[in-house]
Amino acid sequence: MNLTLFDLDGTLIPMDSDHAFGGFMVEVGWVDGVVWGAKNDEFFAQYNAGTLDLPAYIDFATSAWRSRPLAEALAMRERFMAEVMRPALRPEAVALVEKHRAAGDLIALVTATNEFVTAPIAAAFGIAHLIAVELERDAEQRYTGAIRGIPSFREGKIARVEGWLQGLGAQWRDFERVNFFSDSTNDLPLLERVSHPVATNPSPTLAAIAAERGWPQLHLFA
Repeated sequence: MNLTLFDLDGTLIPMDSDHAFGGFMVEVGWVDGVVWGAKNDEFFAQYNAGTLDLPAYIDFATSAWRSRPLAEALAMRERFMAEVMRPALRPEAVALVEKHRAAGDLIALVTATNEFVTAPIAAAFGIAHLIAVELERDAEQRYTGAIRGIPSFREGKIARVEGWLQGLGAQWRDFERVNFFSDSTNDLPLLERVSHPVATNPSPTLAAIAAERGWPQLHLFA
């Protein structure tokens, strides 16, 4: 069996779901469009530059919805899926996932975006295994704005994948081939760890690294 790992934002979808969800929070009036929206853009720029303070960003991003009743937040997430995310699911990306599913690969979505935003996106792709940033909850099961455990970000993606495999009773060496599709230099640690990295819709920096190292490049979106 082969193992195939997919990044999400910019890889399987032509946007950043975390940033887009923040923009949706502005659109529906749950946060201030000027101040909060500008801060959301600032964090997104830091992510692209490789300088993101992830705990600070998670605290900020979840502040848009975590103080509301959970049922209300979940309903708004469903609106986001219907109005923003489902129209962004490109047939090329769906076909790529299906190709590896049909080949019998063990598939996981490995993303630095939090589980609240990404769980329904993984489900839309039919991917059962989601490795995302997990959110801490208090004794009353309310989201606190903190991260629970190791975040699936940069080197943390390796640790989280290894922990997930261990839970399945597996290890890296059990697979004949390990694929990882990603667009971002933030994912270099995991790209370097797998046997078959694929720079997918790569940023200019990742494209240059891929060309230098002889990694295949895949362009799903025009």
